[in-house]
Amino acid sequence: MACFRMSPRNSWIYPTVILCLFGFFSMMRPSEPFLIPYLSEPNKNLTSTEITNKILPVWTYSYLVLLLPVFVLTDYVRYKPVIILQGISFIITWLLLLFGRGVMAMQAVEFFYGMVTATEVAYYAYIYSVVSLEHYQRVSSYCRSITLVSYTIASVLGQVLVSLSNVSYFYLNVISMISVSLAFICSLFLPMPKKSMFFHAKPSKEIKESPHTDAILKEAPKDDTPGCKEKNLTLETRSVTSGNQDDGQDSRPRNVALEVFVQWFQDLKECYSSKRLFYWSLWWAFSTAGYNQVLNYVQILWDFKKPSQDSSVYNGAVEAIATFGGAVAAFAVGYVKVNWDLVGELALAVFSAVSAGSLFVMRYTVDIWVCYAGYLIFKSSYMLLITIAVFQIAVNLSVERYALVFGINTFIALVIQTVMTVIVVDQRGLNLEINIQFLVYGSYFAVIAGVFLMRSLYIIYWAKCRNQEVQSPATMKNPGKARPEEPSNDNILSTKF
Repeated sequence: MACFRMSPRNSWIYPTVILCLFGFFSMMRPSEPFLIPYLSEPNKNLTSTEITNKILPVWTYSYLVLLLPVFVLTDYVRYKPVIILQGISFIITWLLLLFGRGVMAMQAVEFFYGMVTATEVAYYAYIYSVVSLEHYQRVSSYCRSITLVSYTIASVLGQVLVSLSNVSYFYLNVISMISVSLAFICSLFLPMPKKSMFFHAKPSKEIKESPHTDAILKEAPKDDTPGCKEKNLTLETRSVTSGNQDDGQDSRPRNVALEVFVQWFQDLKECYSSKRLFYWSLWWAFSTAGYNQVLNYVQILWDFKKPSQDSSVYNGAVEAIATFGGAVAAFAVGYVKVNWDLVGELALAVFSAVSAGSLFVMRYTVDIWVCYAGYLIFKSSYMLLITIAVFQIAVNLSVERYALVFGINTFIALVIQTVMTVIVVDQRGLNLEINIQFLVYGSYFAVIAGVFLMRSLYIIYWAKCRNQEVQSPATMKNPGKARPEEPSNDNILSTKF
């Protein structure tokens, strides 16, 4: 047994490897790009109307209902049980896909897939509870990269099997079933964390002795935005103060859950009081809602443009190229040196307009290849922008506050998506045909682009006026006179354009 023991310095390697294996197998689903053709086969005998209006909306509703309870439960039970629950949900989803028949069985599929997506938070939060601070960035990149690589490989594999070997969609789902079962087995080998970000934070004694706490407080970037001056103060650091108070005379029983919820409310109030963070979060929520809606129904559009029962399907190749293109675009963001404070919202406006244009092209074209190309542009644009948005939001937040903001932004996106589904898709709403739906989605992104274009123009105009004020002739004539509010390098009023 001694050969399996690792020093504390290398203790992050084992859980990282297991978590990456879980991520790889859980995303190795070659059947996913071919879901709609599979459900449309005579074996399932579901119509396009039933799939669009009765089955697919269940995922949105279940995801919305489950997200907040799962978010709280994930931290309370310390991640691993929820990752195991995700593995079980995967297995149930694919068992129903393989052997279920009828609308109700497929609605159950969408419900359990909603459970799968709601529990994804545990996968990304788990690593922060078992590795030390200096490994956060590296391990996060491993976990996120492995899922993109796996999804790309799965899409290519599915396309090759369908196009070259004429494998049926049923056996693609068998492969997916085997893969998610392996993911479930991997989840059982994850070590159980001793702490979590909120309900089971580090004891105060452990924090005092941690060499990273002082480094966090010393190196945390300053933000003079009103309402966020203290946002770099982590929950763990606050536990030191509370731990010192507990050592005193105050021995009253503590309601940990109530304290956590109160702290969440205070943290959110402080973070969203920053206009910069608020507008980036606003774009995140609205764009993610539209993105999820497009992804949920794009296969219906493809099947409408070129029915899968009468022609070859290249959905897997398109998904692989789109994912790879999005990953490249997201990777390239790290090497772009611009003043995001100044032109960030202009980028949101421009690429949101590109997304709107690609959706309009997808709606009006009769050529399936042009429709595929529009989807490639749309997905790559979103992945590029969401990477920028995540960075801009997370750059000055502690891990705890970032997780909280991420959860709330995702929940708001789901609320917007649910409203959109009820109005546009659901048979109790407008029940629009798929072509008209994509006209609505294109218009939706056009409105987002218009709003952020107006705001970005205002920001650039305001910054330019401020720059002219700083460099006014009066200031040049009186160099000894105090200059009004010298702009800082980190501020949006930076004189470097």
